[in-house]
Amino acid sequence: MNYIRKAIQEDCSRIAEIEIFNYRLNFYPIFRNDQYYFNELRVDTQTEKYLCNPDMINNTYVYDDGVIKGFISIDEHEIKKLFVEPVLQGQSIGSVLLDYALTNHNIKFLWALEKNTKAISFYKKHGFYLTDERKFEDETTEYLIKLAI
Repeated sequence: MNYIRKAIQEDCSRIAEIEIFNYRLNFYPIFRNDQYYFNELRVDTQTEKYLCNPDMINNTYVYDDGVIKGFISIDEHEIKKLFVEPVLQGQSIGSVLLDYALTNHNIKFLWALEKNTKAISFYKKHGFYLTDERKFEDETTEYLIKLAI
């Protein structure tokens, strides 16, 4: 059964919620920036960004089996974001989203935080490989690494 569909504006708050919970769970331990992760990065403000900038969800697809459980955002040949509700991880939702993108879009690469070994392992399991390309995450000293398919 196909639970993947294009995101619509009514999905913005759920997308923002999934995104923020993942940011806090996966990135806060690396960056340890209380101001950003708990004051600036909030569901209400992120939802507003999505609603005020509809282009932010133009190439976003949700896994929706009655409840939105994850989403993937694509920009031409690049996966920009792939997040699954943290309490639902390990149920193949991320794999379904990634397989959808690989099958239906001309995906060639993505960038992952070098210290996010869980994500890198996930992508490698799905055929991505590490390239030699690295760059700094905006306004940090942490590296992003490029994975290609």
